[in-house]
Amino acid sequence: MTQRLTSQTLGLAASRPDRAGPPTVGGRRISSLANVVLAMVAVVFLLPLAWLLLAAVDPAASSRTQVPETLTLDHFSAVLTTELTLRPLTNSLLLSTVAGTVTVVASVLAAYPLSRYRLRFGKHFLYTVLFGTSLPITAIMVPVYSLAVRAGVLDSLAATSLFMAGASLPIAIWMTKNFMDAVPVSLEEAARVDGATLLDRIRYIIVPLMRPGLGVVFTFVFVQAWGNFFVPFVLLLSPRKQPAAVTIFTFFGQFGTVAYGQLAAFSLIYTVPVIALYAVVSRGLGGSFAVSSGMKG
Repeated sequence: MTQRLTSQTLGLAASRPDRAGPPTVGGRRISSLANVVLAMVAVVFLLPLAWLLLAAVDPAASSRTQVPETLTLDHFSAVLTTELTLRPLTNSLLLSTVAGTVTVVASVLAAYPLSRYRLRFGKHFLYTVLFGTSLPITAIMVPVYSLAVRAGVLDSLAATSLFMAGASLPIAIWMTKNFMDAVPVSLEEAARVDGATLLDRIRYIIVPLMRPGLGVVFTFVFVQAWGNFFVPFVLLLSPRKQPAAVTIFTFFGQFGTVAYGQLAAFSLIYTVPVIALYAVVSRGLGGSFAVSSGMKG
């Protein structure tokens, strides 16, 4: 009898929908304030985007955000040349991809002992790495430029991409270690019992399980390198090797003249690879970074 009443009570409780009480006056004020703040943030982001979209097709584009009377694609045809767009975008892709790939590989190898072993100076090393993230890149460009001149690697795309990878490595190690901590040690121990070497465990167990996290690290480094202006501007001297972040200033003429229409068209083309990368990585991030999904296989 008691079990029957208990089951009926549980059934009624499960079938009864939860009804939240009416919102209080303070809750409504907080909600209204949050909506106002979100609307202001949306306006801040939407106004520059609206200017880009409208100025790119406006034959009389200016610094004002205005709806064009007629539409044109002349700005896109003017910037879609090898010198203005294609070669700089290729250089940017090369620099960003190499920097992201090198950073991901190095961060995995550096984060493994920090995540799996109790090192005597592990915390001190992490604090040192954290200090490296706070150094402004402008503060070290003078010795880096001098070193590049003495080593004979000035105006080298490979050397510039490696330096950009090294500059992003401290924060990448922190991020990679956090992702690696979520991988169960039991899976790695089981593979070690089966005879897997250290590199095999990293390659076939750890890296596949933390692939979404590595995608986040790669995207972070790629975007940082993609929008980096100062480092390529200092280390790359030849105009043929300049990335798009540097060549975008060719649309700013002398005496304050700016080709607004071509600048807007180039900026839209400039954002396409980053948006495509975000779309690809978001697919890999599917649901969430859950290592438990690796236990089902």
